[in-house]
Amino acid sequence: MAYIDENKINEIRNSVNIVDIIKEYVPLTSKGKNFFGVCPFHEDHAPSMSVSSDKQIYRCFSCGAAGNVFTFVKDYENVSFLEAVSIVARKAGILFEYTDVKKDVTSSKNATTYKVLNDASKFYQNNLFTKNGETALKYLKDRNFDLSFIKEFEFGLSTNNNSLYNFLNKKGYSDSDVEKARLISTEKYTHDIFVNRIMIPIHDLDGNVVGFTGRIYNQSDDAKYINSKESEVFQKGKILFNYHLAKNHIRNQHELIIVEGNMDALKLYASGIKNVVALMGTALTIDQVNVIKKLRTKVILMMDSDNAGKLGMYQNGNILKANGIDPFIVLLSGAKDPDEYINKFGIEKFQNLLKSPSSFLNYKLDYFKENLNLDDVSDLSKYIKLVLSDLKKEPDKILVEITLKKLSKDYNLDYENMMQEVELNNAKETKKIIKEEKQENPLKKLDEAVASILLAMMTDGKYIKSFIKQLGVFPEKWQRNLVNEIRYYYDKNKTINTADFITYLANKSDMQDIVTRIISNYGDIEITDELFNEYIKAEKRKILTAEIKEIKEKIKGEKDINKKIELGNELTRLKKEVDNNGDN
Repeated sequence: MAYIDENKINEIRNSVNIVDIIKEYVPLTSKGKNFFGVCPFHEDHAPSMSVSSDKQIYRCFSCGAAGNVFTFVKDYENVSFLEAVSIVARKAGILFEYTDVKKDVTSSKNATTYKVLNDASKFYQNNLFTKNGETALKYLKDRNFDLSFIKEFEFGLSTNNNSLYNFLNKKGYSDSDVEKARLISTEKYTHDIFVNRIMIPIHDLDGNVVGFTGRIYNQSDDAKYINSKESEVFQKGKILFNYHLAKNHIRNQHELIIVEGNMDALKLYASGIKNVVALMGTALTIDQVNVIKKLRTKVILMMDSDNAGKLGMYQNGNILKANGIDPFIVLLSGAKDPDEYINKFGIEKFQNLLKSPSSFLNYKLDYFKENLNLDDVSDLSKYIKLVLSDLKKEPDKILVEITLKKLSKDYNLDYENMMQEVELNNAKETKKIIKEEKQENPLKKLDEAVASILLAMMTDGKYIKSFIKQLGVFPEKWQRNLVNEIRYYYDKNKTINTADFITYLANKSDMQDIVTRIISNYGDIEITDELFNEYIKAEKRKILTAEIKEIKEKIKGEKDINKKIELGNELTRLKKEVDNNGDN
């Protein structure tokens, strides 16, 4: 993230009311001191998000989302922190200029790998615009990729004779450096992995080059495409091809198109459909789904029209559905993939397909019929069982009712019997989900005394001074680290409040997550001096009790009589200290 003036950011935050900003995204209702609304960060059916005008923070009682105005906009719009500040500044009528840059990788443990990949990409690009690249460049232009598009996507060319290896070697990179970037192989002999191929860089979500796709253009090869092998910087399951260029178009159009192959995404982008990404494998991963969820937009799945593509559509649709996203489906009739469809039928006909996608449920109803003869009683039974099994996971009761009535009418089946079976299975599934949620709620593990002490310290400097005087230190590392951040912030600014402190932690995501948990669980506690002191006493008793237990264990195992006496004296001192702290 580029350097920004913290005082300027605080000025922007203080110039707006978080209630007014969030109201632009979510309807809020006033109840007492706070405002309440449906949380946009999970499937919320009852208002579970509280927004405090006094504290300038929000918190969701259900999913644990919490933060200040910038974190809300950042997560809602799925933008960087600086972009969120810019959005809030624009709403406040404040001029805020910054240069948003790619995630800084120069200081990461894989900094050299990123540099190798970046230099390789530039080398490939240069090759394409030399005499050696004339045939490849003509091939791309014949496929309707114009020069501006070729440069935007940083297309390049790999040649033969280990030209990349020699180039990188001259730049001072070791064989190990280049091999870690998955650009050479040292098996049997050292050689370039990509030879005589058009090179398409693969970027991570932040826009850094992490790998390549190499495509044949003037030769025959069983492997039309070769992708970089996974490395420390390139894990296919964490990347959506073209996301770094598509994300702003997705936000502006409120629609995301997911295709199967890289060339399909490139073809759509070159044809003016820029809100498109491609999978880096056949099935969506949870990391990819989490990226998609943050976009909070309409999702259209468009896999290839072969059997594998149809299966992928079904499986990926179910993955999205299970994670709270109800996708739409576009089927490509008469062509294998989007690239072929546009070449055969033109972009206008393709755009018409996008205007009328089918629901995922309708797709499944047709998909379940594949390879079944519904005139056969046995196959019809299989089909109905597949549909009923699927409907038990459908939360939309009206959709379930409409579907069952259609089945009843089309196949002369008893509606009540089918509904009864779906409701029975649905009840079992709901109980299972509730049980799993109860077992996996990490937000309840925070200690109330510790959390409340830290929350008070983030609210008022007097509690920082009181903590130092009465307790001084916490036993756990993360607690000590957070206290250090709080003390540093207060010493630097001579004041502190939770909303501005959250902004200060923008570059320290782990620490910000802890603060978010604290606010989410205990943000409604009104801290008074008396309550703060009680929490301090409780924490001190807990620390002393742990020390007493430890000394007792030591006494049991100690054979030296003099050391036993020393430990006994220390035990007596600690017990008196516990008594002085009000332990009865």
